[in-house]
Amino acid sequence: MKLNVPNEIKSIAQTLEKAGYQAYLVGGCVRDMLLPSPPAGGPKDWDVATNATPSATQEIFPDSVYENDFGTVGVKTDSENPKLKVIEVTTFRVEGKYTDKRHPDEVKFAQTIEEDLSRRDFTVNALAINFAKGKFDKIIDPFGGEKDLKENIVKTVGLPDERFKEDALRLMRAVRLATELSSFSAGGGPSSGWQIELNTRRAIEKNAGLLETIAKERIRDELIKILMAPRAAEGVILLEELNLLKNIIPELREGLGCGQNKHHIYTVFEHNIRALAYTAKQNYSLLIRLASLLHDVGKPATKRGDGPDSTFHGHEVVGGRITAQIVDRLRFPKDFGEKVVHLVRQHLFYYNVDEVTAAGVRRFLARVGPENIDDLIKVREADRIGSGVPKAVPYKLRHLLFMIDKVKSDPISPKMLKVNGADVMQIAKLDPSPKVGFILSILLEEVLDDPEKNTHDHLESRIQELNKLSEKELKAMSEKAKETKLEYESEEEDKIKSKHHVK
Repeated sequence: MKLNVPNEIKSIAQTLEKAGYQAYLVGGCVRDMLLPSPPAGGPKDWDVATNATPSATQEIFPDSVYENDFGTVGVKTDSENPKLKVIEVTTFRVEGKYTDKRHPDEVKFAQTIEEDLSRRDFTVNALAINFAKGKFDKIIDPFGGEKDLKENIVKTVGLPDERFKEDALRLMRAVRLATELSSFSAGGGPSSGWQIELNTRRAIEKNAGLLETIAKERIRDELIKILMAPRAAEGVILLEELNLLKNIIPELREGLGCGQNKHHIYTVFEHNIRALAYTAKQNYSLLIRLASLLHDVGKPATKRGDGPDSTFHGHEVVGGRITAQIVDRLRFPKDFGEKVVHLVRQHLFYYNVDEVTAAGVRRFLARVGPENIDDLIKVREADRIGSGVPKAVPYKLRHLLFMIDKVKSDPISPKMLKVNGADVMQIAKLDPSPKVGFILSILLEEVLDDPEKNTHDHLESRIQELNKLSEKELKAMSEKAKETKLEYESEEEDKIKSKHHVK
């Protein structure tokens, strides 16, 4: 068996062996290496198990760190790869009872690798590869993990009820594992490519309520991993199928069976799931994925009527409030949560090519924030595809992007200047008059020609100089400035139109 194991790992194992101890690769890194289509870049983490005690490991590797009660020593390497700078080397261990259904009451060091593997959650994670005579070569598989790996099966080590009662987060972890590993199978998602073994599945359904005992932060972190998987939508569906979603985001379930109007062919729940699927396919950020999943969460509460003419007035406002409760309950960071809420609240913007003016677009930008436009457009794309339409970015949306670019770069008013009309009147000691507007027009032309001139000090000096001219002279200079401005704007508009493929 040929394994692509980094030299840093081999060196640690070899050092342990020379000191008279055993060394094994364990857990997720073994699983990932044995996948038919391993992750690009190899396993995310490398873990070594040994019969050396933590103190012995520290003696062997003086430049190491031991700051826990679980027998895990962080061994430093000279690697330039961030994943390999510190390798966790853990003493064989077994765990006591889980009174709180989260953490073992005690951890005891074990004598054999088999004892160590027996404490692990799922069979595909209870695999090890031993190091002997200078190489990794033999798979240690006491629970049939290699077979389950080949058959795309998520199955607990031992009795499912016991594993889930030890640590209830394993309920979600089973779903996350099936969701993530689906990307590395020949086809299908958790329902086809990777399946949860029947007894394991039944135990999840039975013990779903145990999630209430788990810290919301831990639930959030596991949810994030599901949402960031390539088959994220299938993961959320599996959470629902296994009775878990009601303990994570029960608000989403309100969309089950909630039909929509003539503009939609799917229920609210399926629409939200399809929106998430699109964002995962596009490899969008967590922000976009979560906002897309929740964008219509307010529809069930606002539905009026039934059939093709039903309405959902104000669902974006209600959805924003519901989303705020969700991100707060799941302990998302405040700034991140506020961005998700904002995208949900603003996703239902109206735009028609012939109806919305540049002023309307400016008001839209002011409401949404220029920094949020790209994210909002991506949520709108997901909303469209989730509705069953073929195009994520139709002409109307491209035209909006053109208008946004236009008004963002639009020098049509002196607002871009570092001075305003009030400044002109104060500096020149003028009352409101056409002369003020003429001066601003001239300043704008000069700044367009040389942006470095757009400083308060320079403009103050120019205002004083221009104020010495007559109103007639200023008017003539202003008219010339307007011609220059229109020429500039026309050129810029043509460039922006070309960028967005609009006429």
